[in-house]
This record gives sequence, structure tokens and C-alpha cells, in this order.
Amino acid sequence: MTGLTTHVLDTALGKPAQGLKIHLMRMGGDEAELVKTVFTNDDGRVDGGPILAGDEFQAGQYELLFHAGDYLKARGFALADPLFLDIIPIRFGISDTTAHYHVPLLLSPYGYSTYRGS
Repeated sequence: MTGLTTHVLDTALGKPAQGLKIHLMRMGGDEAELVKTVFTNDDGRVDGGPILAGDEFQAGQYELLFHAGDYLKARGFALADPLFLDIIPIRFGISDTTAHYHVPLLLSPYGYSTYRGS
């Protein structure tokens, strides 16, 4: 498979993060263009296949903006004001349009991690 995918896991609850909003941005120098907005399903993934695929899947610099604060508030976590984690940006590059880029997020109210998955 080629394209861009993600998977969000809520490590505080020990399950997939359902209903988390994600903005995909294409970076152009100091400018950022919104490519699309998606939401995670009950498995913490995005319905409909890759977030970017086919002709949309182009080399370049991108950013996924994970709206963690809205998700965490909706789950009823006791959170500080202002939030410690609100929008989590993960900026990455796509250099090989014949490859699969998987950018997962492991999330809790006070920490997160990511890596290039498979």
C-alpha cells in the first residue's frame, strides 16, 4: 500500500481514540495549506483508506494537527486550564511516493509519542 495513514491510541484509557479531529496541512515555506480534515473511527483510524493517496499523495513537507484537547475534554478527563496538551503538531516529510507513510499517535492527557510506523 502507498499513501499516508495514522492510528491514534488513548494510552490513558487503553483503547483507540475515537472521534479525534485531525487536520492535514501541506507546508510551503512559512505557509500552511489545509488539505483535509478527518476524524478517527472506533478503531482510532480514519475511514475510507489512506488520508492521502493517488494523485494527492505528493512529495513534500506535511503536518498532522491532532486536536487532542477537544478529544480529552470530551472523554471527561480532569484537565488543567489552560490545557497542557491541546493541538499536537507532527511535521514530517514525504520523499518517496511509492512508499507507505504511517504516522501513529499514542496519547494521554500529559504526554504523547509518535514514530514512523508500517
